[in-house]
Amino acid sequence: MTDHWYPQAKNLQDLLMLLGNANCPSNHDQLMVQQQLASFLRIPRYNSYFVHILTKMPEQDVNTRAIAGLTLKNNINAFFNEIPPAVLDHIKSCCMAAVENLNANDDDVDVEGNAVVRRTIGSVIAAIVTRGQPQNWLDMLHSLMNKLGSPDPTSVEMALDTLAKICEDNAEDLDEHFLDAIIPGFIALFNHSNPKFRTLSITAVNHFLTLRPSPLDRHMARYLNALYSITADTNDDVRQHVCRSLVAVLENWPEYLEPSMGRAIEYMVCCMDDDNEDLALGACDFWFEFGNANDPKLHRQLLPYMDVIIAALLRRMLYSEMELLALEEEDEEDDDTNHSFQNETLFPSQRGPFSALGGTQSRDDDDDDLVLEDEEFYSEWTPRKYSAACLEILSTIQGESVVAALLPLMNRYLFSQDWRERECGILALGAVASGARDELRPYLPQFPLVRYITCWALGQFSRWCVEQASVPEGRQLYFEPVLFSLLQCILDRNKRVQESACSALSILEEEANDTLVPYLEHILINITAAFNTYQHKNLLILYDALGTLAESVGSALKEPRCLFIILPPLIDRWNRLSDQDIGLFPLLECLSSVTAALGTGFAPYAEPVFTRCVKLVASSIYQDLLADQNPDDYTQPDADCIIVALGLLSGLVQGLGQMVDPLIANSNPPLLSLLAVCIHDPDAGVLQATNALIGDLAKACFGKLSVILPSILPELIQQITPDPEYHLACSNAVWALGEIALRWNATDMEHFVEPMLERLLPLLLNPNVPESLTINAVITVGRLGCVCPERLAFYLSEVLDPCLEMSLKMGEDNEKDTAFQGLCRVIQTNPNSISVDQFIFLLRIVANWKQPSQPLDHAFRQILEGYRNMLTMEQWLHAWNVMPGHTQQALSIRYSV
Repeated sequence: MTDHWYPQAKNLQDLLMLLGNANCPSNHDQLMVQQQLASFLRIPRYNSYFVHILTKMPEQDVNTRAIAGLTLKNNINAFFNEIPPAVLDHIKSCCMAAVENLNANDDDVDVEGNAVVRRTIGSVIAAIVTRGQPQNWLDMLHSLMNKLGSPDPTSVEMALDTLAKICEDNAEDLDEHFLDAIIPGFIALFNHSNPKFRTLSITAVNHFLTLRPSPLDRHMARYLNALYSITADTNDDVRQHVCRSLVAVLENWPEYLEPSMGRAIEYMVCCMDDDNEDLALGACDFWFEFGNANDPKLHRQLLPYMDVIIAALLRRMLYSEMELLALEEEDEEDDDTNHSFQNETLFPSQRGPFSALGGTQSRDDDDDDLVLEDEEFYSEWTPRKYSAACLEILSTIQGESVVAALLPLMNRYLFSQDWRERECGILALGAVASGARDELRPYLPQFPLVRYITCWALGQFSRWCVEQASVPEGRQLYFEPVLFSLLQCILDRNKRVQESACSALSILEEEANDTLVPYLEHILINITAAFNTYQHKNLLILYDALGTLAESVGSALKEPRCLFIILPPLIDRWNRLSDQDIGLFPLLECLSSVTAALGTGFAPYAEPVFTRCVKLVASSIYQDLLADQNPDDYTQPDADCIIVALGLLSGLVQGLGQMVDPLIANSNPPLLSLLAVCIHDPDAGVLQATNALIGDLAKACFGKLSVILPSILPELIQQITPDPEYHLACSNAVWALGEIALRWNATDMEHFVEPMLERLLPLLLNPNVPESLTINAVITVGRLGCVCPERLAFYLSEVLDPCLEMSLKMGEDNEKDTAFQGLCRVIQTNPNSISVDQFIFLLRIVANWKQPSQPLDHAFRQILEGYRNMLTMEQWLHAWNVMPGHTQQALSIRYSV
C-alpha cells in the first residue's frame, strides 16, 4: 500500500514553500513557519510528505531537504507511537530504498551527491531504530552492516555514520548475534585509508566498552591489536580516538590491557609530548584513571614506567608560550601593577589545579563545582594543570615510587637557570604534598627556600612547618624562614605573587594558631604595609589573611603594640569607604573577626563603627521596602550589605560583652527593632546573620534582648527546618534559642517549649541533618531542661539516645556542660523512663567526662546516688558489670560508687 502512495500536489507545494521560508533568519518568519508547520500536522500522512521531500526530490535545495528530514526525525522521536503503521512502513521503505540505491542511478532516489542529506537520512533511520527497538527493523541493520564492506566509499560512509548513531543510542538493546557480526566489521575499518572512517568506526565500538557485552569480549584481543596498529596514525582525530579508547579499556576491561600495558603507556607518553593539546589532555585521562582505580595490582603495572611517566608529566607542567602570552597581556592591561612585564616575576598563582580544582576532579566535571577566580584563563583545563593533577593523584596510589622518580629531576628543575623549570619544580613538590607527604618528609630538609615563587608550595606544607616549630631547632630552620619569606612576598610588586603569598599565609595561620604570637608585630607591620599598595582583588585576600590571623591568635591581638599597628589603618580605610563602595563588604567581614578577637580593646573605636553598621542595616531594609512597593523605580539591595553589617555587629557584641549595652540603648534607629524586621527576611544568608546576632545579644546583654523575645521567638521557632537551603540559618536559630532558654525565666519560656520540641525532635531523629545542626539541637534541648525539666521529662525516652550519641562527637565546653546540666534535671524528674542500656550509656559518658563544671559534677553525683538507691542490688550489679574496667575505675575514684 505504501508503494503506491503519492503526495497531493498542492499540499506538497505548500510544504516546500514553508520549508524554504524556514531558511530565513528572521525571528518573526521563524515563528510563522512553526505555526504553519503545526497546522500542517492536520494533513493525513503528513510525515510521508517529509520523507518524500528528503529521499525522492533531488532537484530541491539541500537545506530544504535537510529541514524536512530533521522535522521528520523530531516527529519520530516525539510522536512515534502516534504514527500510523502504514505511514511508518512507507518511511521505512523510502529510507531502505535510499540506502540500497546509494550507488544506483534511480531517478527517484538520489542521495549520493550530498553528504548533508545522507547524514539526515541516517538520523531518521537511527530515530526509528531507537524508538521502535532494533529487533523490529533487522533488515535495515543487516543492510547497513553489509554496506560496510562495499567498495563504494559513499555507501560505507553513510552506513558507518548511521550505525554509529544507532550504537550510541541503542548499545544496550542490540542483539548479541548482530554485535558478533558488526563489531569485526567496525574493527576492520580501523585501518581504512579514509581517516573519517577510522574515527567513526573506533567511536562506534567505544559505545560498548562500558557495557562489556560478550561479543566484544570475544573480539577484545583483535580490537586492541587494531588500536595499537594505528598508534602512529598521522591524523590527530584518529590518535585522539585511540587515546580515548585505551582510557575506556583501562576503566572497563583492565584485565585485557595488562599484557600489553607497556605499549599503552608508551603511546600515552608520546601523546603527552605531542603539540596537540587535546591529545595531551587525553593522555592525562589515562594517568588519572589509574588513580581512580581501586586496584593495587593495576597500580603496580605503572612501577616499571614511573620514571618516564613522571618526566613526561613534568615536561607538560611547564608554562607554554601561549599561557605566558596570555599572562603578559593580562599584566599589561591590569591596573594593579605599575611596572612592565618581566619573566622573573611571572610566578604561579595558588589557584592551580589543586587549590582551585581540588586535585581529584576530572577535567570533564561540572565547572560550577570548581572554586575559580574570575579570570577565564584560569577557568580552563590545560595540559599543565591536568598534568599536575595527575602527578598528585599518582602520588596518592604509588607515593614511594613517585617520589623516587621525582627527586632526581628536582635537582635539575629547582636549580635551573630557566625560571619556568624552577616554577615547575615547586609546582611538582606542592602537587605530591598531600598524597606522598610521608614519603617526601625525609627529603624536605634538602630543599632550600627558592625565592618567593615557592609561596604556593610552602602553603601546602604549612602543617609540616608548624610541626617543626615544636622544637627550637625546627622553629629556627623551617618555621621562621617560611613565615618571614611569606611576609616578604606579600609586599612583592607582582599581583600574582601577592595573591599566592597571602593565601599561603592564611593557610599557615590556620595551622599555627598560638605559635604565631611571638611574631605578631612583624606580621601586622607587613599586612598594614600591604594595605597601602594592594588593589581591590588582592585586598580581598589580604582582609581574609588578617581575619584568619585574628581568629587564630584571639586575645593575643589585644596587646597595645598590636592595637597601635593594626587599628589606625583599618579605621582609616573604614572612614574613607562610602556605604556604596563594594570594598566595604570584605572590610566589614575582616573587622568582624578582628573586633571579636580584640574584645574590649576595640572599645575606643566601637561607637562610630556600631552606629554605621546599624545605619547600613536600616538603609538596606528601607531600600528593600521601596523596591517591593515600586519595583519599576527601585532595585532590590544587595543582601551582602546587610549580611556583613550584621556580622560585624555580632563581632562587636562578642568582643565588647556587656559594654555594648549603651550602644544598643542609643542606637538610632533601634537595633532591636531592625532585628524584628530582619528575622522575617526570605534570604537564607540574612536569616543566618540575624539569628547569630540574636544569640550573641542573648549572651552579652539579655536584659535588652528580652524586651522583643515574645515577638521574635515564634519566628525563630518557625526557622527550625531540615530544608538544606536554610540549614545554616536553622542552626543559628537553634543555637540562639538555646542561649535564650538558658537565661529566660521559666514562666515566660514555658509557653514556647512545646512548639520548640515539636520541631527539634524531628531534627534529632533525622540522620540526614548536618552534624553541626544536630549538635546545636542537642545543646538547646538540654538547656530547655534547665528551665522546664517537667515539660521535657515527657519526651525523655525519645531525646536521650540522640543526645547521648551526639555528645561523643562534642568537645567539653560550656555549651555541652550546660546542656547536660539540663539533661540531668530531666532525668531526675523522670528517672523511670530510661532503659537499662540508656543508663549504662549515661554512666560511660559520666566516667569519660574529663573536667565537668562544679554544677555538672554535682548533678552527675546526684544522678548516680539516686539510681544507686532506686535500683535493686541485682539491677545495679548488672549495669555495673557490663561496663569496662576503666569506666568502673573512673566512677569509683570520682564518685565513690
